[in-house]
Amino acid sequence: MPSSRSSRPGIILAGGSGTRLAPATGAFCKQLLPVFDKPMIYYPLSTLMLAGVRELLVITTPTDAPLFERLLGDGAQWGVHFSYATQAQPRGIAEALVIGESFLAGRASALVLGDNLFFGHDLPTLVQGAMVRARGATVFVQQVAHPEAYGVVDYDAEGRVRDIVEKPAVAPSRWAVTGLYLYDADAPALARSLVPSGRQELEITDLNRAYLQRGELTVAQMGRGAAWYDTGTPEALLEAAQFVHALESRQGLRIGCPEEIAWRQGWIDTEALQRLAHPMRHNGYGRYLLGLAAP
Repeated sequence: MPSSRSSRPGIILAGGSGTRLAPATGAFCKQLLPVFDKPMIYYPLSTLMLAGVRELLVITTPTDAPLFERLLGDGAQWGVHFSYATQAQPRGIAEALVIGESFLAGRASALVLGDNLFFGHDLPTLVQGAMVRARGATVFVQQVAHPEAYGVVDYDAEGRVRDIVEKPAVAPSRWAVTGLYLYDADAPALARSLVPSGRQELEITDLNRAYLQRGELTVAQMGRGAAWYDTGTPEALLEAAQFVHALESRQGLRIGCPEEIAWRQGWIDTEALQRLAHPMRHNGYGRYLLGLAAP
């Protein structure tokens, strides 16, 4: 098992009711649905692994927790370690930090939404650079065509962040807040102090505003070479799958592939990679891994 002090720990929030994807989510949560050739949760997990995160807490529903444990295990096969916790009701993204407080044990954290897919050559460097900051919070934003569906950054004339506006009728910018956040050790206490919204949730936008009011919020802009998908609707799920298929078919590579990331990071050796690939040797995913392991 990796050292608990090797990197800031990560939280993957994979709960919710998945109503936007019903009836596909009638039997289990959306983060277990496939995005082309692998489970949805592999993509946000890979984002954290590429940034060097090896200690991870998966928060899901009580019903789905055994399914995630069956899929991911304890993480030893990838040189990481998984812990599990449950969120009985969807009471907001910020509640993940309250649920994960004992897991974090006073450390800074990385939080990612289990239905978000990120891709970009420079993205791991951007995230790793932000992790160096000991104080405050960092949110990652990207320009989108329809920002009114998201939390949106409001910049002043000098480019300073004035506010983050949740699903505005008229968006103050095209910079939408993605589902990837870095927080310092104060985050669980700040999240607990939030006043629940009208839908009785601890809103992540309110937590980010709290850091903004303290003068400790950094907004990191993802460039034009990065891709971000919130796969919470049938249309977005299809778009993300088509993106993954096109990229993998064109380049002959795999994205969101924990086995490859663990091997390239040096967390597992070639023999371990071959063992992981062998049960999948009759499909393209397994053959890709075996090709990596070939001399």
